[in-house]
Amino acid sequence: MGMEKETMALTSKWIKRNARPLEAARWHALMEGGLKSEVIHYIRAFQNDDGGFGHGIEPDFWLPESSPMATWAAGQYLFELDVASKERVVLDMISYLLETYDEETGMWPSVLPEHNNHPHAPWWHWKEGVQQNWMFNPGAELAGFLIHWSYEDSEAAKTGWVSVEKAVAHLMAIDLMDFHEVNCFQRLMNVLFRHKDKVAAHTPFTFEEVNAKTVLLAERCIEKDPHNWGSSYKPLPLDLIHSPKHILAEKHPRLLKENLDFYLETINEDGVWDLTWDWGDGSEASAVSKRQWQGILAVDRYQKLKAFGRLPE
Repeated sequence: MGMEKETMALTSKWIKRNARPLEAARWHALMEGGLKSEVIHYIRAFQNDDGGFGHGIEPDFWLPESSPMATWAAGQYLFELDVASKERVVLDMISYLLETYDEETGMWPSVLPEHNNHPHAPWWHWKEGVQQNWMFNPGAELAGFLIHWSYEDSEAAKTGWVSVEKAVAHLMAIDLMDFHEVNCFQRLMNVLFRHKDKVAAHTPFTFEEVNAKTVLLAERCIEKDPHNWGSSYKPLPLDLIHSPKHILAEKHPRLLKENLDFYLETINEDGVWDLTWDWGDGSEASAVSKRQWQGILAVDRYQKLKAFGRLPE
């Protein structure tokens, strides 16, 4: 146990020395009882005057101007902290999302042509028709943000529900979905859980039907062979199972235990995790991105270990 306790102290030091101030603040707030106002302070540093976010808040693309995808990354941090809807950072973000919503598709553009003008991972490269690869990643979750942070009959809430209607039609019509998109739907379902009765009013399906399909698609994504963990880009169980109350946590207890063991066994000597992906171009930007991702991964995985009662202490 002494060694494990040492690991956590190592991680804390590594994050404070090497991660971005944003991750250091998140670590302090989520793992050490620090102030969430400090995290909001650093999130705001990535926000532009139009209310959207940029400046590499998602470290795999460095577009300084606002994009829906960078705004989604910021929104996840704000949601994690349960930031109130009256906070200026949230109000400005909602304004940006209303400005950039595509009424025809019900989506937000996932990748912009401007991405190509700044350092970025190959999967963030824009080309004609690229939205087909992304679909409702991150649109399903952005719609959830509008509903979560807006008054019931506001323009923002109405826009969120119109987007949800289109997103749900897409979800219910397919048999396989990329795990990033599934995750966006899972987080949308977390929001809609508090508005269950409204799902059937806005879509041809009940909350239970939509949730069941989301769970099914999530289960189909998971890499269930532990021998492949760490060597492929397929999601581990904990990439899609976010809490002990998740239905898949109850269905796959053995896999879950193995994944938690895997997290603890693969912490490196610095107390963080090595990445299983990179840009593949050997660039300095790629190396910077990798270091930033290690900080994000450390905060995220320690949160999972905490949620499942497996913190090394």
